[in-house]
Amino acid sequence: MSNSSSTKTKTIDDIVKLGDPRLYQVCEPVLKEELHLVEDWVKDLHDAMEDIRRVYGFGRGIAASQLGILKRLFYLNLNRPYVIINPILKNQSPEMFELWDDCMSFPNLLVKVQRHQSLTLEYLDENWEAQSWDLSGDVSELVQHEYDHLNGVLCTMRAIDDKSFRWKEKS
Repeated sequence: MSNSSSTKTKTIDDIVKLGDPRLYQVCEPVLKEELHLVEDWVKDLHDAMEDIRRVYGFGRGIAASQLGILKRLFYLNLNRPYVIINPILKNQSPEMFELWDDCMSFPNLLVKVQRHQSLTLEYLDENWEAQSWDLSGDVSELVQHEYDHLNGVLCTMRAIDDKSFRWKEKS
């Protein structure tokens, strides 16, 4: 695993694909002394996600492990960017909802999963400051998806049943 960023802009081609053993590994915490690396990692995550958005028309979050960076870090771009370091999920609601989930590591496949309706996300931001964020609905689902990546869990492993897979229709 490389912890340093190259000068090459990251694209879809750099995203780790379904079947790669790195996707099934539990990521290590980001250490405070690695904080200087986070800016480059986030730039790489942002660039790869923008390429997915350009080609496939989706993408609001990406986990570091999807670029082979096996650290507990993910990046969200919702009306603004969020850098999520060493996240912890708390207060997961007993209420669940179903949805068709997609993933940048297999962008043409949809998987029907269940997710908690709401939760609290505790994390460190890019300045190593503790944050707490109460989430519900689609942002709660997104955070659960990215958090799963940090634990080596893919949405394919959370499929409701063996018929919970379908190809995306081309738009």
